[in-house]
Amino acid sequence: MRVPLLDLSEQYRLLAEPIRQELDEILRTQSFILGPKVEEFERALADYCGVRHAIGVSSGTDALLDILMAMEIGPNDAVITTAYTFFATAGCVARLGATPIFVDIDPVTFNISPTAIADFLANECRRDAEGGLIDFQSRRVRAIIPVHLFGLCCEMDTINEIAARYSLLVIEDAAQAIGAEYPAADGRARQAGTMSAVGSLSFYPSKNLGAAGDAGAIICHDDALAERFRTFRQHGMEPRYFHRVIGGNFRIDAIQAAILRIKLPHLDGWSAARRKAADVYGEEFTARGLANEMTLPAEPYRERGLTNHHIYHQYVIRTPRRDALQKHLTARGIGSAIYYPLGLHEQKCFASLGYCAGDLPETERAARETLALPIYPELTREMQQEVVAAIAEFFGT
Repeated sequence: MRVPLLDLSEQYRLLAEPIRQELDEILRTQSFILGPKVEEFERALADYCGVRHAIGVSSGTDALLDILMAMEIGPNDAVITTAYTFFATAGCVARLGATPIFVDIDPVTFNISPTAIADFLANECRRDAEGGLIDFQSRRVRAIIPVHLFGLCCEMDTINEIAARYSLLVIEDAAQAIGAEYPAADGRARQAGTMSAVGSLSFYPSKNLGAAGDAGAIICHDDALAERFRTFRQHGMEPRYFHRVIGGNFRIDAIQAAILRIKLPHLDGWSAARRKAADVYGEEFTARGLANEMTLPAEPYRERGLTNHHIYHQYVIRTPRRDALQKHLTARGIGSAIYYPLGLHEQKCFASLGYCAGDLPETERAARETLALPIYPELTREMQQEVVAAIAEFFGT
């Protein structure tokens, strides 16, 4: 049985009619850029996330770029983030002339390590004459970008406490984690992207909430910040043809907004189905003794009374025999993917930053050992059993 890594065709089949009706209306009105469809989606998204503002933009990358521009992060600034993530997180920082500073990850969750952040700030930074924080190369340390990777929230209470201690901005990259919850110290379940000044979301087609192309959003609580993000998504234009700042063309289009609005009410159900599939994998792998051969995804918040303690954008295992296992699965028609084969600190475009092999050992080990298995709402138990059987065959259990 062929088992793809992801199959979006069944999701579209179920929603095809309302999507086509929305597209027909947009084509009839010829209202493609911003407008009522975008505003309707933004209101629904803000309600879902529990924030005052959701600003639709052209991609998850452009969400980060808009945020960084609006926060005036640029040359001679530095931003602390993880090297174990999609390129856009650090790429947007570098694109504006700022410097990404990479710290290591937690080996259990794969998320940025609060301990590594604290160690860097304590040992590699100092205060300048004006009281600002500068690093070992005299760059102003301005912000931390934690990435809620694979659908699991970072340890945000600790990260926020560290940021407050050093007067740093926190910008949450929640591209892979819309709806994921975190058990905050105040006893509330807080969603990814809502636990700091601002968060970014991606609606790339393969995300839990996916568009029919590129799209993204910025979410925040503050009215003034929201207005600034909206201005930056339209070339810094406010009012029309008057430009106080230089922004970009970061607008979401009406077609993507309409499709996302139709899909949004289904999101929690889809995430629940992904969690159920993760449970099936865990049960089957454990029953076959495979949990002793490879490391299964961590669920640190499972027993904390949360519904969306993990939304399983990806189901990622780890094994030192990763490459051989992937080759074995491919030969049996089973999809898999490596997220990510190289830490960002080892990417050629960041060579000038001076990182060397061994600087981020947990990031480098994760890049060598992790493998994503098929997981999506429509994945059947029979398909999962096929995956489990192929892995059991590989390990000889």
